Amino acid sequence: MKKSALVLMTLAALAGTSSLALTKANAQAGDGVLTVATIGEPPSLDVMQTPTDIVLTIDQHIFETLYTYDAEWKSVPLLAASMPTLSEDGLAYKIPLREGVKFHDGSDFDAKDVTASLKRWMTINSKGKQVAGVVESIAEDGDHAVVIKLKSRYAPLLATLSQASVILPSEKIADTLTEFVGTGPYSLKERKPDQYTQLVRFDGYKSPEGTPSNYAGKREAIAKEIRFVPVPDANTRVEGLISGQFDFADSLPVSAYERVEKSSNAKPVIFKNAGWASMNMNMKEGLLVKKELRQAVQAALNASDMMLAAFSDDRFFSVDASIFPEGSFWHTEAGVARYGEGDPEAAAKLLKAAGYDGQPLRLMTSRQYEFHYKIGEVAKAYLEAAGFKVDLQVVDWATLTTRRADAKQWDIFITHSNFPGDPTTINTITDTYPGWYVSDQKTKAVATYMDATTDDAKKTAWDAIQTVIYDDAPLYKVGNFNGVSGLANGVSGYEPTYWPHFWNVSPKK
Repeated sequence: MKKSALVLMTLAALAGTSSLALTKANAQAGDGVLTVATIGEPPSLDVMQTPTDIVLTIDQHIFETLYTYDAEWKSVPLLAASMPTLSEDGLAYKIPLREGVKFHDGSDFDAKDVTASLKRWMTINSKGKQVAGVVESIAEDGDHAVVIKLKSRYAPLLATLSQASVILPSEKIADTLTEFVGTGPYSLKERKPDQYTQLVRFDGYKSPEGTPSNYAGKREAIAKEIRFVPVPDANTRVEGLISGQFDFADSLPVSAYERVEKSSNAKPVIFKNAGWASMNMNMKEGLLVKKELRQAVQAALNASDMMLAAFSDDRFFSVDASIFPEGSFWHTEAGVARYGEGDPEAAAKLLKAAGYDGQPLRLMTSRQYEFHYKIGEVAKAYLEAAGFKVDLQVVDWATLTTRRADAKQWDIFITHSNFPGDPTTINTITDTYPGWYVSDQKTKAVATYMDATTDDAKKTAWDAIQTVIYDDAPLYKVGNFNGVSGLANGVSGYEPTYWPHFWNVSPKK
C-alpha cells in the first residue's frame, strides 16, 4: 500500500536520524533483528524506580526476578531454583537460587546480589516500600539461598517478587543506575532517547526449564537483536506495520483491526483480557455514601450494552462478573450480585428504600479514553431509566485524576486497570484510593487473605473478598477488554502477553 511522504519521513525520524538508518535496520532483519514499535519512549530503564508498562516491556528482556507469572498469573520460579520453604509460623521464607547463572558482565549470580537488589527495591519502589513495612530481615544463607523474615504474614510476597524486583549485580547497585546489567536473554547495547533502545542476544544466558507459559518456562534468544522504537502516534504504528517497517506494533486501535488484517505484510493479534473497565463510586462523601444507592447503581446498569458501545465488536471484549477473567487462578463467581442486563425495577426499589430525593449523580468520564466516554453515555441512560438524575461530566483525563482526589467533587468516575498478579493489589481495595473503600467486613476479609500461606487458602480468602466487594458495592465492573497489536508476516513463535516479550520469537527470513 502506498504511503504519503509525510508518513515515510515520520517513520524514518522515529527509527533513527535519517531514512538511511531505517533502511539499514530493515536490512538487518534478515540477520535476525526484530524491530518493535512501542507506544513511546521509556522514561528510564530503571524498572525499580519507574515500573510503567513500557519500562517493564523492555526491561524484562534484560533483567529477571526471583519469580515470574505463569499462564494463570501464579508466581513460579525464575531466578529462584524452586518455590520457597516456609517456616511453621509462615514468617520465614527460604528461597533457593539457581546456580550457574551469569550477569551480562560475566560475573556470577549469587545470594549477595539478591539481598542487595531487594534492599534497593524496598527503598525506591512503591510496592517494595509496602513489603519493607512487613520485612524484619533479608539475609544470605550461603551463596545460593536467601532467607526473608517477616514481622507478620504477608500473602502477596511472591507476587511482589515477580514484578519489578529485578536482580542486579551487587557491585553495580547505586541510587541512580548508570549501568543496566542483568541476567536476561538480552543485554543492553545502546539507547538513543526518542530513537531506539537496542538489545542484543546474551550468549551466556542460562534459561530456566519448562514449557513456555506466559512469562514462565524456557527462554531462548532466537533473534540476535531487538530494537524498540518509540512511536507515540497509534496511526503511525499502524502505517509502519503494514508497510513492513516494523515486525511488531503494540497497542493498536481496534478500528485498525480490519486494515491490518487485509494488508499483505502483517496480521492483527488479539491479547484477551488485557484489562477491565470499572465505574468507581465515592464512599466518603456525597450521594453514594449510602450502600443502598451504590447497589442501585449496580442493579440499574447493563454491562453488555456498555461494552458493546465502547468496543463495537465482541471480538474485543467480554462480559464477566468475576473481577478476574476466566483462565486466571483468581476467577470466581463467589458473591456475584446485581450484575447483568440491568434491572430498573430492582434499582428503583433500592432507590426508594434509600430515600433518594432526586439529587444529581455526578458521573465523571473522559474522551481521552474514548471507551470511557462511551461507557458513560450508556450508563447515564440506564441510570436515568432506573430513576437517578445524572450529571454526566466529560473532562480531560488530567482534570479527572485531579478531581477524583477531592471527595467533594464527584460520585462516580470511569477508569480501567490491568489484572495484577495478586488480587489485594487491585487499586480499589486500597483504603486511600479515590473512592475510599473502607469497611469492617473488607478489613476482616483482607486480613484473612494476608494470613494465608498456601494457594488454596489464598483462593478461599479471595472468594470471600469478592463476596464482600459485591455487597459493599465500591465499584461496578463493566467488563474485560482485549488488546490489539500487530505482527509482521513471517515472524513466528510470538505469544501474546500483557507486557509483550520477544524471547522464543523467530524473525522473518
